[in-house]
Amino acid sequence: MSWLQARFARAVVQGCRSFSASASSRLSGNSKVLTGSLSRPRSSIDAAFFWGSALAIAAGLTLTSTVHLDAEVPLPTAEEETRVDPATSIAFPNTLKIQSKTPLPTFTLMGVGVRTVSFLGIKVYSVGFYADLSNPSLAAIPKDATPEEKIDYIVRNAACVLRIVPTRSTSYSHLRDGFMRAMQARQILCRQRGELSPDDELAIQSPLRQLKSMFPNTPLAKHSPLDILATAPGNKPRTLIVRDLGSVQSDWLAREFVLAYFEGKGISPPLKESVIEYVQTRL
Repeated sequence: MSWLQARFARAVVQGCRSFSASASSRLSGNSKVLTGSLSRPRSSIDAAFFWGSALAIAAGLTLTSTVHLDAEVPLPTAEEETRVDPATSIAFPNTLKIQSKTPLPTFTLMGVGVRTVSFLGIKVYSVGFYADLSNPSLAAIPKDATPEEKIDYIVRNAACVLRIVPTRSTSYSHLRDGFMRAMQARQILCRQRGELSPDDELAIQSPLRQLKSMFPNTPLAKHSPLDILATAPGNKPRTLIVRDLGSVQSDWLAREFVLAYFEGKGISPPLKESVIEYVQTRL
């Protein structure tokens, strides 16, 4: 508030006090006083009107000043904090911090895309791919590697998260069936490549059953995020964690579940294209 506004406001307060002090004596008089007040000089009415107008002007000046100052404070925009899937308008945070009893790193969003099914192209969910890009092991990524090779290296050597957000109300069992079909396809592919021996294939059956059993037969509301985390390699087997539902320890399952999104065109071709663009420009 400027000095002129402050001086004006003090004058208004003093005038109001004077007016209030004389009000009680005027109201306690007899009927003659009341009758006389109806015929008092116009100057008194003008004075009362002046003070009322002054109070309104002072309040207006103060309010205008406050709004002006608030308007000058820059606020962060949604574009600075999130990335939106253009196919569904679903927003993903650029960084993801998952609360856990065991401390987890901050994950960086590398790409987003939509998952569609059938020849009609029905949009099932948007998916965001996050990775712990602060993991020291990623410093060894070959500079001459292709984008696909860099993505494969990140998935095999760092913690990753897939955030799945349904575009419409669905069910956990519907998502489960899609995940299990993807894992069956990964088994066949790994077997053909010689990356899965008969003993290995037998060993992953129990983790696969655990994964299938953790999904309840309950609805999953539209736009409710489901985070699926693959922990980083370490002294014990990697763990695939489905947030709020359960976890399974299996190096193969944790790795292949994420890699399925980048094999060939990927489960979500737009997601793969988005992550490739990130890798090409930033890694």
